[in-house]
Amino acid sequence: MLGSVLQKSNWNRSCCKTGKNRPTLEECLRWKESFEKLLSSKYGLCAFTAFLVSEFSEENIAFYFACEDYRTTKSPGKLPAKAQKIYDEFIGSDAPREINIDHETRDITRDNMLDPSPSCFNMAQYKIYMLMAKDCYPRFLRSPAYGDLVCQAKPGDRAATQPRQEKAA
Repeated sequence: MLGSVLQKSNWNRSCCKTGKNRPTLEECLRWKESFEKLLSSKYGLCAFTAFLVSEFSEENIAFYFACEDYRTTKSPGKLPAKAQKIYDEFIGSDAPREINIDHETRDITRDNMLDPSPSCFNMAQYKIYMLMAKDCYPRFLRSPAYGDLVCQAKPGDRAATQPRQEKAA
């Protein structure tokens, strides 16, 4: 579901509109605890993806979730076509949404395409995950976009937010 949303080239902030669907302050602050917590939050993922769009690097998260979707493909007969689609979109020469991976990883992934298995993108996916975790995620946390989300977040239980608000003051 989310993978297909992220694969659309016209993805935008529409899923991140503020209002009754905005996250609580606690949720926003949990995103600082780890990259995994950010990705496991529907709104956090949306906000992070919007940030990547603003940095012209949304292909990273789109590739990551395309690989997640691919790995969970139930029918082995569908693997070759799905693998080719991912490869053509993100890895191959002239890929419209080319990801930034080293030549060795690109070559190994290309070789894996000869016999597509659920794990054929594992190395490339791991490299992109680490790129996002070590580079994009810290920039997101320092960004005005994240700061605005924290400021605009609706408080949850006041007792739970009070200590955090005092520390921030």
